[in-house]
Amino acid sequence: MPKISDAKRESRRLEIADAAVRCFLRTGYQRTSMADIIAESGLSAGAIYGYFPGKQELLRFVAERILDDRRAELAAAGAAHPLPPSQIVRLLAEGARANAPVEVLIQVWGEATVDPDLRGMVQMVLARIREGVVAALTQWAEHARADQSPPPAEWARRVAPVIMSMLPGFILQSTLIDDFDEAAYLDSLALALP
Repeated sequence: MPKISDAKRESRRLEIADAAVRCFLRTGYQRTSMADIIAESGLSAGAIYGYFPGKQELLRFVAERILDDRRAELAAAGAAHPLPPSQIVRLLAEGARANAPVEVLIQVWGEATVDPDLRGMVQMVLARIREGVVAALTQWAEHARADQSPPPAEWARRVAPVIMSMLPGFILQSTLIDDFDEAAYLDSLALALP
């Protein structure tokens, strides 16, 4: 059997993950079966299982891809100049809405309350997001906070959970409230946060 390149392998994994997300969006994470994903992808069961042993591994791959994108955006945006908290929330919210299947995120959060394995995956993803937020907040606090008590890194660790809680609020409102004004929400961040 010919060996496939890493690029081709990654391309196939992305193709399968995209098929899974389409299924999750159409019928929900819980009601989507591997058979649904196989049919959606147009690939054989052997091809799918060669890359992902199950639905949860597919979800983990999708979540990690989204997470890595958000962390890279946060790091790149803060490289030129430290981002204030309002801009951190804005960047994460805009990135999630534009590039993440937010309807699936809501389903996963709900399932994670009763599925210990899924809960562990969600906790891992949120911990990695928090690391990026803490780093960005620390960088900003070192330059912008006149009062350095508590020290910037400690302040950032305390504030990060508050900043992170704004993202699920944005996602829930933008997904569930028909007349939710995303632009107004994002513009108002600077009124509520530095």
